Amino acid sequence: MNGAESLVRTLVAGGVEVCFTNPGTSEMHFVAALDRVEGMACVLFLFEGGATGAADGYARMADKPASTLLHLGPGLANGLANLHNARRARSPIVNIVGEHATYHRIHDAPLTSDIAGFARPVSAWLRMGTTAEAIAADGADAIAAARTAPGRIATLILPADTAWNPGTGIAPVPAIPERARAGADALGRAVAALASGEPAVLHLSDRAVRGEGRRIAARIARKTGAKLLAMAANARIDRGAGTVPIERLPYPIDAAIETLAPFRHVILVGATPPVGFFAYPGKPSVLSAPDAETIVLATPEEDQIEALERLAEAVGAPADESSAAGARPELPTAGALADAAIGRVLGALIPEGAIVCDESITTGRNFFGQTHAAAPHSWLQLGGGAIGLGIPMATGAAIACPGRKVIALQADGSALYTAQALWTQARERLDVVTLIWSNRSYAILRHELANVGAANPGPKAIGMLTLDDPAIDWVSLTKGFGVEARRVENLASFIDVFRGALARRGPFLIEVAL
Repeated sequence: MNGAESLVRTLVAGGVEVCFTNPGTSEMHFVAALDRVEGMACVLFLFEGGATGAADGYARMADKPASTLLHLGPGLANGLANLHNARRARSPIVNIVGEHATYHRIHDAPLTSDIAGFARPVSAWLRMGTTAEAIAADGADAIAAARTAPGRIATLILPADTAWNPGTGIAPVPAIPERARAGADALGRAVAALASGEPAVLHLSDRAVRGEGRRIAARIARKTGAKLLAMAANARIDRGAGTVPIERLPYPIDAAIETLAPFRHVILVGATPPVGFFAYPGKPSVLSAPDAETIVLATPEEDQIEALERLAEAVGAPADESSAAGARPELPTAGALADAAIGRVLGALIPEGAIVCDESITTGRNFFGQTHAAAPHSWLQLGGGAIGLGIPMATGAAIACPGRKVIALQADGSALYTAQALWTQARERLDVVTLIWSNRSYAILRHELANVGAANPGPKAIGMLTLDDPAIDWVSLTKGFGVEARRVENLASFIDVFRGALARRGPFLIEVAL
């Protein structure tokens, strides 16, 4: 058994069952080991950003890490944007990066680079393998690091000779630390704030917007009158009919400031303090009111469910009551193919158990509110701001949950960064419906021109924001990757094609002309 096989067997024994990859020469012994070891699925991507984005989507739905396998420093560099997104989503990933043999690095071959330097900003744990005898133990430590709450990227650099030299067999995974308990002082401050009679908001994310967490938060809100508000971007929210609606903090800075202005107490549960996505001239970075008190009840690293349970008990919140998000929207029967109508279609047609992967940016900004009463589903968002996550994230989510329909809400400009992942969906026959909002522009940047005070843009500026000369033919592009596709230009056609796509299995893309 060589080092590569020792590593793969250790990964499988540690619960890592999928490897998302675009390998090269230095990783061939790892690739060969995948054939000798049962229990590890291998999913090929044509671009490393697809592999890393899929590892993110998989982790969000599986609640455990997958592995990546990337080719040296340039391969890692191609995947960094979606590793950044995964770090912001706190997704556990065992990120394996091939390297030249230990004795070869000194010769400065063309692909030699500072892999550790590339990896460090996105990695909570980073190690360079040194020997084949130790590489399995390195992999076991990487698993433990990735699974440490709230979820982390653990990067293991794999020199080629540590893969081909004799290994030592499976290494045991160290114990995974339990989430820390939130402090008593934070609980006391939260109780006092909720009893003060002053407006308070429970600002939620991570486990606090999933399942039991959001149910307990809703009980606290009913008892105290506090408002529930999710972060602007969340790794995963479990929502839909039968749950209390939770709005998100708006992305536009003026709307976010207005939303938070009434509250004198901002209680964070699994969330970070609300700040602007960017700096804007003459506007604050911190979005809560200047005189508001910020209380950290539980950090993303801490046990948010236990903290919410203690808070519910302290304020005397009654046992859970049945709740509903209102009536499911009815399908529109007339009107233009525009944002409001599309949101109603989604609310009416999202199937039970669906996974919605949202990289809508501008077009889909209001879809969240229109789908509160849709059938129960999970909603995944772009959290790190690096566009090009949507199609790979949907791909990884589909592999994690093969029995659930995946719906990708996808901006056209962002989709072009990682459209190659459609080929992987076809190869793996994944049950993903991708909705491309085809406005043929980087529409969000038109708004940002005004927000930052860049007035009166001319033809050069506008030219940097448009994608219509020539226009992208999404149907032809998608079919070239092996995925069936249709373009729709009116509301009735959209409803008909979307219904048909939901009723069938396998990948399908709909270009929605806006």
